[in-house]
Amino acid sequence: MGNILSLKYEKAKKSALAAVRYANKGKEVIEVDTDSQKNEVSEDSSIEEVEIIEDGREGRSVVTDQWWQETDATVVGMQDLDPKVQDGGIQLQSTSSVVSELTNGGYLKEDIAEKMLDSLSIGMEDDVFSISAYRKLLESVEKRTRTLKRLDFEINLNEERRTTLALLRPKKEPEPIQVQDIPREPFIPLAKEDEAGVAKAFSVNRRKVLVAHENSNIEITGELLQCLRPGAWLNDEVINLYLELLKEREKREPQKFLKCHFFNTFFYKKLVSGRNGYDFKSVRRWTSQRKLGYSLIECDKIFVPIHKEIHWCLAIINKKDEKLQYLDSLKGTDTKVLRVLARYIADEVKDKSGQDIDVSSWEQEFVEDLPEQENGYDCGMFMIKYADFYSRGLGLCFNQEHMPYFRLRTAKEILRLRAD
Repeated sequence: MGNILSLKYEKAKKSALAAVRYANKGKEVIEVDTDSQKNEVSEDSSIEEVEIIEDGREGRSVVTDQWWQETDATVVGMQDLDPKVQDGGIQLQSTSSVVSELTNGGYLKEDIAEKMLDSLSIGMEDDVFSISAYRKLLESVEKRTRTLKRLDFEINLNEERRTTLALLRPKKEPEPIQVQDIPREPFIPLAKEDEAGVAKAFSVNRRKVLVAHENSNIEITGELLQCLRPGAWLNDEVINLYLELLKEREKREPQKFLKCHFFNTFFYKKLVSGRNGYDFKSVRRWTSQRKLGYSLIECDKIFVPIHKEIHWCLAIINKKDEKLQYLDSLKGTDTKVLRVLARYIADEVKDKSGQDIDVSSWEQEFVEDLPEQENGYDCGMFMIKYADFYSRGLGLCFNQEHMPYFRLRTAKEILRLRAD
């Protein structure tokens, strides 16, 4: 009889363990006193929480519609197990360890309960999936490692080849800059009296008219001249007067300078003010033979200042080299400007001479090898010096360091109404 009871006891205990459910209803998993014989379980078939108090310790255990109590050698009660449970629907990872933890000691400690919960909550399918995913990940890492090693080897090999070729390549010594390559005229230092005159003009009453240019009707006051101080933006009046002086310089010494025309800062704005972004009629009378004294088509280069809200650029209709050029001290580009000017010169020639000129074969060049500004206020100075040097037939052999000198020189030339 004792052996039968013992066998039934072991069978009932294992079946009961297989039926245990741990559910998380927002409360911690707590101790279960397996020695207590006073557990009360609802007759309802749903899962319920049962309070257990033993040795001053409170806890809650979750059971199913089957309940059981363990004594030293008897089974208090046992109902038929759920067929799903009997068929192995619930998978336990380590049954022996769970049984040991239940039978050794009267209750489960908190850490043991957490371990039991973890073991019961992971099914066999999850384990298989995790292992499969891990194996795929491991294979991917191994393939990637092999690829990286191969690429690293190729990089090192190519680097060694490049170094070898660089050693074999003959070195080209930089050509020294010849002093005679830099023209003297654009960089003649100011005389002391010229520097003193400019300093005085900067400090006079700003409302005072310093100079008045008769042909252009431009007056320069003390306030307008302030734009030539370091750090200031050039204004329309100073730019337009300077361009007028460049034209007068050419007329004085035509053998030294190219035949050029210099539009003022308002020309391009007027040209693109039409409804469709182009209006030849609005500027048609600006270039009449009677007004200019020459035909625009006779010029080697036609300079067009372009103002972009707070930035000055320069466009050139270069008939001498059959180019449409765009110069921006910040290396910007604008295809619209060159497209508009190509249309303009064709309309201008047709209107003034009745001839057709084909500019479709002209090169459109955004000049890259040019001096660049290194601050936010010298764009106007760069623009007028581009015009100055190109009208001389010179390359742009200056840079940012020359800007303070060019500001003083431009102020001197405006005060004297004569560009050198």
